This record gives sequence, C-alpha cells and structure tokens, in this order.
Amino acid sequence: MTDAATPQANSPRDDAIRLLARREYARAELERRLAAKGHAPQAIGQALDSLAEEGLQCDARFAEIFVRSRVARGQGPIKIRAELGERGIAAEQARQAFAEAECREAVDWFALACETLAKRFSGPGEGSRERARRERFLAGRGFDFDQVRHALAHAWDRD
Repeated sequence: MTDAATPQANSPRDDAIRLLARREYARAELERRLAAKGHAPQAIGQALDSLAEEGLQCDARFAEIFVRSRVARGQGPIKIRAELGERGIAAEQARQAFAEAECREAVDWFALACETLAKRFSGPGEGSRERARRERFLAGRGFDFDQVRHALAHAWDRD
C-alpha cells in the first residue's frame, strides 16, 4: 500500500530535480515522465517553469549536449535531428545546437561518416551486396546520400 502513495509523496519539482541530477532532459521529456508518475499537468507546468527560470532545465543546453554526445557516437545529422524532434526540441533550437557543434567542435559530417564506416568495416567490400550493406549501415546512422557516397569513396584512404 505504501508503493501506491509514494509517487504522490514527492512534488513534481522534487521528481524533476531527481531526474535532472542524473542527466539533462528536454522539457517535453520531463513533462511525460512526471505525468507518468501521476502529477497534475498544471503542477508539472509550474514546476518546470520554475526550474527553467532557475537555469536548472534548459532545452537549448539539452540540445547542445545531445548533439555533442551523438556526434561522439558516430551518428549523422539526420538521425540526430529526428531524435531531437522526438524529445520535443523545436527546429530552431536544433539548428542552433547544430551550428554550435559545427562551430565549437568543428564537426565535419563527411569526415565523421568516413570514420564511422572505417571503424565498422575493414574495407569497401567486394561486390554490390557488400557495398549496399555499408550504405545501409551509414544511412541507418543518419548520414545523408552525399555523406554516404563520400565515405564509401574515402573511408579507407588513410592507409
């Protein structure tokens, strides 16, 4: 019986702070998680507004960190943009996060596609079936057509 009362024992702010202590969250993610814990929508909105005013939750900061972490994993811009959208990040904030990453981190999507492909495969592969496999791999990682073609042509040039 104690378990049923536990979600309501904490305020939405307390639950949000616990989540934010582990990692950054987008506002929409926090709203979903807090609603799943049974908090009232109005209380959630007030708590998240308060956290944003205090600088404890910021969608722009979340997007910047998210882009940086996905680039480090070798993911392409298409997949990263889609995942940001799923997490409730507005298109303008996503554009700003990409611009920041490209400027500050000097992200070269073509070079990243090459590195990602060379890490996974030892060579370009024999035959069209193997090349198609490599194309699907990069497309699944979120690289566009031009980046995939570039990587297939240059991923193993460093030898």
